[in-house]
Amino acid sequence: MNDAAHDLHAPHFIGIGGAGMSGLAKILAVRGATVSGSDAKESETVRALRELGATVFVGHAAEHLPAGTSSVVVSSAIRADNPELVAARERGVPVVHRSDALAALMGGRRALAVAGTHGKTTTTSMLAVSLGELGLEPSYAIGGDLDAPGSNAHHGAGEIFVAEADESDRSFHKYAPEVAIVLNVELDHHANYASIEEIYESFETFVGRIQPGGTLVVSADHEGARELTRRVAGREGLNVVTVGAAEDADLRVLKVAAHGMTSEVTVELGGEPLTFTVSVPGRHYAHNAVAALAAGVALGVPAEGLAKALGAYTGVRRRLQLKGEARGVQVIDSYAHHPTEMAADLEAIREAAGPGRVLVVFQPHLFSRTQQLAEEMGQALALADASVVLDIYPAREDPIPGVTAELIIDAARRAGADVRAEHDFAAAPALLAAMAAPGDLVLTMGAGDVTNLGPEILAALADVAPAV
Repeated sequence: MNDAAHDLHAPHFIGIGGAGMSGLAKILAVRGATVSGSDAKESETVRALRELGATVFVGHAAEHLPAGTSSVVVSSAIRADNPELVAARERGVPVVHRSDALAALMGGRRALAVAGTHGKTTTTSMLAVSLGELGLEPSYAIGGDLDAPGSNAHHGAGEIFVAEADESDRSFHKYAPEVAIVLNVELDHHANYASIEEIYESFETFVGRIQPGGTLVVSADHEGARELTRRVAGREGLNVVTVGAAEDADLRVLKVAAHGMTSEVTVELGGEPLTFTVSVPGRHYAHNAVAALAAGVALGVPAEGLAKALGAYTGVRRRLQLKGEARGVQVIDSYAHHPTEMAADLEAIREAAGPGRVLVVFQPHLFSRTQQLAEEMGQALALADASVVLDIYPAREDPIPGVTAELIIDAARRAGADVRAEHDFAAAPALLAAMAAPGDLVLTMGAGDVTNLGPEILAALADVAPAV
C-alpha cells in the first residue's frame, strides 16, 4: 500500500457506505473535496453522501474509478482483488488506508482518540454530543450513527477532533492524540492477534503515540486496562488519569443509580462529589460517561458544565436503541457481539425490564470470533430469559470447518439458558413475536444484519395473538 501520498482533494472510497469510511467521506465532502466511491448496495448512508455532492456507485467495477482521482481510500475489509483497487494500482493512483486518511483529517486539531475492545463508539459519541452542547463545535468521526444516516461524522469549526480509534487492525497506531481513552483491553480480533500479549503490545504502541505532555484516561476497574497502566507507568511526558469504581481511581465512581432507561452517576472530583444524569441504561454506559468526563477535563473543559452536557446524549443507533413498542412489548437493538458487551447490555436491559422478561435474538459475528469465544457467548446468553440464535454472520470471513452457531447454543445450554436455533432468518420475527408477552423486552443483538429484524418483529407483534 502506498502511504507516501495522502492527497485527499479528490478521493475515491471503496466501501464508502461503511461506518468508518462514510464518516471520512462526509468530512472531506464538507471540506470541499471531490468525493467519489462505491459500495456493495444502496443504503440510507449512500443517499446521504450523494446529497452532500459525492458520486457513489453501487457495486464494484474498474470503470467506477474516476479520471482525476487523487487517491483511493480503503479499509482493512477491502480485498486485494477488488477491481477498483486493482485499477488504482495499475494506474498508479496512491492507495491510502482509512486510518491514514483519518490521521490526515485530525492534523492541526486537538485530537482526542477513544480506544478499547468495546465501548468506543458510545464514549466517542458522548464526547461529540456533550462538547457540541457546550458550543465547542468539535469535529468527530464515530463508528456508528448518532441518529440519522450520516450523523457518524461532522466537520466542526472548533479546535477539537474526537475520533474512535480502532485496534482491530492496529490502525490506531497512526494517530497522535493529545488525549487518549482506553476503556478496556481484552483478546478479540483473532484474525489479527494471536495472543493477549500481542494485544497489550498494540495498546502500548498506541499509548506511545500520545503527544508529549498529553493524557491517557484509562479504566481502573478492568484488569486488562490496569495491566496496560502498569506497563506504561512512568513514561516521561505522559499524564495518566485512572477512572472507575476502584478505590485507587483518580476519578472515582461513587454510585450508579438506575432509573429505568437512565442512570444517575456520582463521582468524586477534586475531593468533592459531582452528580449527573446519563440518559442511557446500564452501569457500563455510566462508566463510559465518566471516562468521557475525564477526557474532556484533560482538554480543559470545565467539569460541571461537561457533566451536565453529557446528559444530552441519548444513545447511538444500534447501542441499546429503542426501535419501538407493540402489544406492550418493547423492541431494542444492541450492537453487542463480544461476550463482555453482550453481558453488559443484558444486565442493563435486565434492570430496565423490571418484572418483564428479556428475550434475545442473537446473530454471532465472524467465524473466528465464534471459534474463540463461543463458550463465553453462551454464558452471556444465559442472562436472558430466553434466546434465539441465528446462523453466523460471516462479514469479511470465509467459513471455518466445524464452526457454527451450535457451538454457542451448546455452551448456553450448559450455562442453563433457554435457547433455540433458528436457521431461517426470515422466520425469526414471527418466532420472537410468538414468544413475547406484554411487559417483555426483545433484544436484537449482534453486529450483522440482525438489526433489520427490529421493525419486522414489531410488525409481527401487531399481528399475533398474545403469548400465554
